Amino acid sequence: MLRLITDFDGPIVDVSERYYRVYQFCLEKTRRSDQAVQELSKVEFWQLKRSRVPEKQIALNSGLDEAQAVEFAQLRRQTVHTEPYFAYDTLVPGAVEALLKIQEAGIDLAVMTMRRVWELDYAFQKFQLGRFFPENRCYCLTNDYVKTRDIEDKPLLMAKAIAELPAVADSWMIGDTEADITAAKKHGIKAIAVESGIRDRAQLEFYQPDLIVRDLSTAVNLILEGKLSQPQPIYIP
Repeated sequence: MLRLITDFDGPIVDVSERYYRVYQFCLEKTRRSDQAVQELSKVEFWQLKRSRVPEKQIALNSGLDEAQAVEFAQLRRQTVHTEPYFAYDTLVPGAVEALLKIQEAGIDLAVMTMRRVWELDYAFQKFQLGRFFPENRCYCLTNDYVKTRDIEDKPLLMAKAIAELPAVADSWMIGDTEADITAAKKHGIKAIAVESGIRDRAQLEFYQPDLIVRDLSTAVNLILEGKLSQPQPIYIP
């Protein structure tokens, strides 16, 4: 049997609007009332995020001073994963159709995410996605988990999944960040990186996934069509 382990934000859910709204909120809260700032457009902001420009630098680019930039970054961390802003998340185009194809093909499907339990439950209810992921195929953080860094925390989730899930003939991990690629490689699982999330192609290439594709739909189609025997790593637009 084939197993697909997919990240949630990036392959399935688009978080760009949430992140941008939080950016706007933090910029407004941090600036002085008489201070002129240069609010980035969503396109400009998201390009910076996808190329891993630090929050502090984004603040400086927006016209805040050094002290304000530190305050901005702290406020952003406190705000970005709060419930009011999760309402801005949307589905990645074609993601639900891809999940249906996986289900219909009888592929074992699991989700592995840095969301906490309540954050994942919120999205499952909002987008009616729980039908694709039974409880024993959901790997996320507990509500009281003390995060370190995704690139350290996600391999721990992968280790837990491997220990608990039944053995299969082949597995693929689909994700949009270096944490996904690192978690897969550390445990001998092939990694497919998607460009529909929070890292651009250059960032993904640096971590050398087995495959880089546009989105979840493209990855699923290639897997179902048996077209993944090309030399690696490869890029498919």
